[in-house]
Amino acid sequence: MIFWCRMFEVHRCLNLSKVLEKKSFFLFGPRQVGKTTFLRQAFPEARFYNLLESQTFRELSAQPELIRQRRKPGENLIVIDEVQRLPVLLDEAQGMIDSDRKLRFVFTGSSARKLRSGGANLLGGRAWVARMHPLVSPELKNTDLIRRLTWGSLPHVFFSADPEEELGSYVGTYLMEEVRAEGAVRSIESFSRFLPVAALANGEQINFTELGSDCQVPPRLVREYVQVLDDTLVARQLEPFQKTVKRKPVATAKLYLFDVGVANMLMKRGRVEPGGESFGRALEHQIYIELLAYLEYGRRADTPVNYWRSLSQMEVDFVVGESVGIEVKARIMTSQRDYKGLLALAEEVPLKRKIVVCQERERRRTDHGIEILPIADFFEELWGGGII
Repeated sequence: MIFWCRMFEVHRCLNLSKVLEKKSFFLFGPRQVGKTTFLRQAFPEARFYNLLESQTFRELSAQPELIRQRRKPGENLIVIDEVQRLPVLLDEAQGMIDSDRKLRFVFTGSSARKLRSGGANLLGGRAWVARMHPLVSPELKNTDLIRRLTWGSLPHVFFSADPEEELGSYVGTYLMEEVRAEGAVRSIESFSRFLPVAALANGEQINFTELGSDCQVPPRLVREYVQVLDDTLVARQLEPFQKTVKRKPVATAKLYLFDVGVANMLMKRGRVEPGGESFGRALEHQIYIELLAYLEYGRRADTPVNYWRSLSQMEVDFVVGESVGIEVKARIMTSQRDYKGLLALAEEVPLKRKIVVCQERERRRTDHGIEILPIADFFEELWGGGII
């Protein structure tokens, strides 16, 4: 699907038309990743209810049955934007779906918290779930990688003439408003201290005690705050791969925010430059986002992405299923020390591919069977279906 964003033509990789032929669906994603624009252009014939519009919210909160009563003959697609603001509409939608097999709903949401707590249960299997991410590599052809690793890939930020201002506004205003609207934390001040500390720990194992000490809140509150980030789709937890015996693995998850630019702004990282530590961390973060997007856009979200670290500190950045190991390095020339974790993991897990993504100019294969892939080659092969 192609949509226009600030004078730029962008082809989104998410294709939901075939899904919609079979079933209604939920489309989750953080605010401003492009859900509404995508749906309006993909399904212009649909009836839209935007619950961020105050009049629409007031009308439907008073009379949920209006979505049924206003439906016109032959109108078979209804979009309810930000449905978590009014979960009661799901009850009305469920009855409509049950009484008309041709009718389809699309529900968007930037938070799953109220749906879970409200017992909506995603319509008991009557609707599938899809997820939308910030812009990914094939949607940003021939664009500056450094710009992406610095400012992230939210459409309104990436294409802005002043991405720093846009991103600062998003981080400083939207994230706090989203959490406040959810009513998920008792003290916004404590959460405000927690958020930049969590960003500094982006891509690291979660240590609730250390995080609590750094932001001056008890560890139990840090656990609640991490769950809030997960529920509001602001962050994901990367679980450890634990199917090794010879080298005992760690059991602690890592935390990644949903967008590289958001993490950078919160930690005041500044411009990312090749060769520095920040470049390697930002690149690792971006690759994680793209792995998730590739799997979820292809409706293969059941394929797990994990990381592996042994108690002896051997590590592999990403393990996809049990067949692909991926290590990310900022180096312009790699050596065996850069992939010793992959070799160690391969001793216990029959990896089909062992990949190092780095800044080398040309791809090559080492004598140990390690594939050295330049960054651009990796992204192209991933989205061409050649990695997974």
